[in-house]
Amino acid sequence: MIPFLPFDLTILTASQSMIGIFLSTALIQSGIDKIIDRKGNLDWLEGHFSKSILKGTVPATLSLITLLEVSGGVLCAGGAMLNILGSGSDYLILGLLISGLNFIALFFGQRIAKDYEGAAVIVGYFILTMLALLSFTI
Repeated sequence: MIPFLPFDLTILTASQSMIGIFLSTALIQSGIDKIIDRKGNLDWLEGHFSKSILKGTVPATLSLITLLEVSGGVLCAGGAMLNILGSGSDYLILGLLISGLNFIALFFGQRIAKDYEGAAVIVGYFILTMLALLSFTI
């Protein structure tokens, strides 16, 4: 338990929630960018995947990734707050699961596009997500 707080909060709960807030920041920002600058993202991604088996799927894939990012981010943010307040962890866990699926999809795309550096960046986010999920089994 963390002292000086008006409610019960363990280090584990605080850590889980901080990971959720961290991931929600990255995911919501990325999703909003894809919504605000859809054309710019679409143009860049069509060039990025122009020589891959995914070249015809870019508009639909961009929509799916945007949905995963925004929904995962919102669920992580709201779930982290509920988790901190002791109202349960279900929304945070769901947000982490959706985030994990998003990172797998992004990793797959980067590997298919042979952007190995881009794929390597995603690994850190995926590991953090998996550690947060595993922490709920403790």
